Order: sequence, then structure tokens, then C-alpha cells
Amino acid sequence: MSLENELKELIIKDLKLVDITPEEIKDDDFLFGDEGIGLDSLDAVELVVLLQKHYQVETKDLEESREVFTSVKTLADYVRSKTGAA
Repeated sequence: MSLENELKELIIKDLKLVDITPEEIKDDDFLFGDEGIGLDSLDAVELVVLLQKHYQVETKDLEESREVFTSVKTLADYVRSKTGAA
């Protein structure tokens, strides 16, 4: 399973999203706002916890976090850059 698909499944499970499947989320879909899958600021906090829990990756800088949490692709790229994951 690709890291992108793993992240999609974790996002749906950990954020308890019931109206969407991993297959419906494109790697470059926006995670936040009306144009994306519709996550909000509380979900952002849960994403931070998800990255720490599953990948031991932290985001400390607010500006960096905005870029990292843009899409599943940017999340996966960030995890790879911090962990060396394929």
C-alpha cells in the first residue's frame, strides 16, 4: 500500500469521516475548505496527533504546517522527508 493510501485510510478512520472513502480522495485534493474534503481547524489538530502517533513526525512551525496539510500528497511528501519512508 502506498503512503498516500495509508494516509487516506488513517485520516478517514482517525477523524471519523463517514461520508467519504479513500478512493474518493485524490492525492492532490485540498484537505481543508469547501474545495477539498472539508476538514476544519479541529481536524488539523487531529492530523498533527495522527502524524505524531503513526509516524513520529512533528510539525512545529505554523507556516510549515499550512503547506504540509494542503493535501494527502503534501502530507506524504512531508512524512517521507522526515522518516525516509518510501
